[in-house]
Amino acid sequence: MARSIWLRQERSGRGPAPEHSRAQIAAAAMELADAGGLDALSMRKVAAAVGAGAASLYRYVETRDELLELMADAAAGEIEISRPPSGDWRADLVALAHEIREVYRRHPWMLDIAPGRVAFGPRTVDVLEYALAVMRDLDVPAGTKMEAFALMNGFVALLVRTETAMGGATTDWQESQAEFLASVVTAGRHPHLAAAFTAPPAPPVADLLDGVLPRVLTGLLDSGR
Repeated sequence: MARSIWLRQERSGRGPAPEHSRAQIAAAAMELADAGGLDALSMRKVAAAVGAGAASLYRYVETRDELLELMADAAAGEIEISRPPSGDWRADLVALAHEIREVYRRHPWMLDIAPGRVAFGPRTVDVLEYALAVMRDLDVPAGTKMEAFALMNGFVALLVRTETAMGGATTDWQESQAEFLASVVTAGRHPHLAAAFTAPPAPPVADLLDGVLPRVLTGLLDSGR
């Protein structure tokens, strides 16, 4: 048995045509997860949503993890990658990060899929290919570019998880933390933190994707040269 559903044909050369496509199954599963999270997802509910018997759904997906693979890849297909690279790899990667964040916001259940639990699908591979095309002129090993893509995706996922937990943007949280830390350093027990607060302040950042991610990516890709 193939490890990934993508290594099996959707329709074999013999037998009747399938009544339901993978796209239909993924769409039904995503609607359930969008409404109630992964806890609301079951093979029985997905089968009912597409008008199939619970047992017959296993003709299309053999496990729940395969269902998650279909869903994650369908979500990746919502990421806009039709724009040609501009030549500014930082700007292009940050723009891609914004696209990925919007997909996480629309489908927060994606944050609950454990890393490594589902395999790459064809549309996920298309997103990776686009990111590598953006970085094609960088004189760094291909493995470093793959690491940069993984780091960017992890950064976006962490940011969206934080936004979700806080009910919105992180600006208010950053301000409240800065106020608390400023009060702490006055006690004199944290000299290194006090030095950081007396240094010239960094320009305010309205969006961490625009203000922090470019520096993170630059540090990784420059150190990989």
